Parts: sequence; structure tokens; C-alpha cells
Amino acid sequence: MISIQQLHKRFHDLEVLKGITLSIEKGQTAVIIGPSGSGKTTLLRCLNLLETPDKGSLSIGNRKLEFQENRKIKLQEIMAIRKQTGMVFQGYNLFPHLTALENIMEGQVTVLKRSKAEAKQKALGLLEKVGLKDRGDMYPHQLSGGQQQRVGIARAMALDPEVILFDEPTSALDPELVGEVLKVMKDLANEGMTMVVVTHEMQFARDVADQVIFMDQGIVVEQGTPNEVFGQSNNPRLLQFLNKVNAR
Repeated sequence: MISIQQLHKRFHDLEVLKGITLSIEKGQTAVIIGPSGSGKTTLLRCLNLLETPDKGSLSIGNRKLEFQENRKIKLQEIMAIRKQTGMVFQGYNLFPHLTALENIMEGQVTVLKRSKAEAKQKALGLLEKVGLKDRGDMYPHQLSGGQQQRVGIARAMALDPEVILFDEPTSALDPELVGEVLKVMKDLANEGMTMVVVTHEMQFARDVADQVIFMDQGIVVEQGTPNEVFGQSNNPRLLQFLNKVNAR
């Protein structure tokens, strides 16, 4: 489903990704953990080409791209990958001048070229799915952070992606709002949606992940099932991290 081979990314003199190789199967939930600055978000942004890798290869579904420092990626190649992915951002990124319903419709109409009637029907169903059936006419400023993030998840789902990417989706939320977002994500995992999640929510990783990936300083230090990573690993860097976040 997702294959990453020797992916490198540099920002000026700083090498952020140092040859990442990963494989994520269809229907899996992969959770990426690690300290700040470890390259987690950069890796996620490379998966939908918000950042362009310098070297390596990326496959999502039946689309594959090879990256070389002297090769410019064509726009149609970028769009082909992006159509495979939906992205849920840390800061919601909803259009403030559109209602919740319109936010979910927008990409369907502009990207997928669906009719407004079809897009609205899809959006209403997704609002119900994320528990916001009665909030469709509200604007983002009228919604709580948790509600805005659930609209963001519905917006990502509206494009029928092969995989949804989550960039620390609960880190901007008040603690009492985290649970409502994680519940929607757990429901998606149980339905077999392929997801790649960057998060500090260790209990979510324990409960939902098929594989946990621990990154530090631009490399994958440890990966495996939640039991292997949280319960069996003796990697000193991982243990140091888990002790700091009280997840051991």
C-alpha cells in the first residue's frame, strides 16, 4: 500500500530525513512517535508531497515516484500522489468563511469535480459519521477545537483517499476535547482505513496501531507492534523517550 525506500530530505545544511525505509499495508494504522525535531512531521509531509524528498522513492497504491536531487517532479505526478491521500492538520486549517458543510464540500467540487448536490449528500453523511450532524451550518469560529478537528477529518474522508495522514491531530486541543477526536480515529481504524498518524498520544498507539514507528534524529530507531515497541524493546534511546513520556 505504502512503500518508502531510502527517503532523504534536507533543508539547507540540515538533513532531516536520513534514508527512511518503511512499508505500511492496506488497512493498517501506523503510528509515528518520537521527540520533537526527529523528522516525524517532515516524513508525513513528504508522503503527500507538501515537502519534496531529495532522494529515494515513494509508492502509494499504484503510484510510484523516484526522487533525485537534479530531477524536478511534475505537477501531474504530485497531484496523482495527493489524490491517494487525505491530510488532517494539527491546526485544523478549515476555511473560516465557509460553514462546516461547505468545508467538506469544497474539495469534492474543486478537486473531484462532483456536483454540488452530490458533494452535499456526501458531506452530510460524513458530518453524521463524525458526530456533527447538527453542526453543518456553523462556521469554524462557532465550533470547539475538537469539533473543528472532526470537520477536518470529515473533509479528508470526503475525497475518498487510499490513506489518511494525521499530523498530531490532538496536540492543539484542550485535554477534555482529545477523546472525541481519538474516538473518530479509532472508528476509522476499525473500519479498515489505512492511516499514518504522528502523535504524542501513547495510549492511542497502544490501543489502535498495527505498527509503531519510533523516530529520532531523522532515522527509524525502532519499529514493530505496540507490544514489541512498548513492552519488549531494550533500545536505550526508545526507553529514554518512553520514560520521559511515562509510557513504559
